[in-house]
Amino acid sequence: MKKYFIVNDAADDTGMWPVEALRAVTCASDATVLVQFDAGLTDPTGATADVDTVTLTITADKQLEVMKAIAQAANATGPQYNDGALVLCDDVNSVFLHADIVSCTITLNTI
Repeated sequence: MKKYFIVNDAADDTGMWPVEALRAVTCASDATVLVQFDAGLTDPTGATADVDTVTLTITADKQLEVMKAIAQAANATGPQYNDGALVLCDDVNSVFLHADIVSCTITLNTI
């Protein structure tokens, strides 16, 4: 079964990427982690960028714990993963993959 990361940063602003589209997870600052995916929408002319970025605001200095949780979820198996949905961040309903994720924003075609 294919698994997907789901991000919801506001009403009517939600994205979903297959786990295989995950490119990188990096610490951008003390309380910010960037999660980069292959772009969900591509432009055949090459005019737009090829990466979508989810910016996670996290508890300060907890980037390693958050990164490990993302890796564990991407590789996890078992009954709790049977629907393929991995909610990385849902600001609207206060559902987060890890307790140290506090909010998120989606930016399409970032680089």
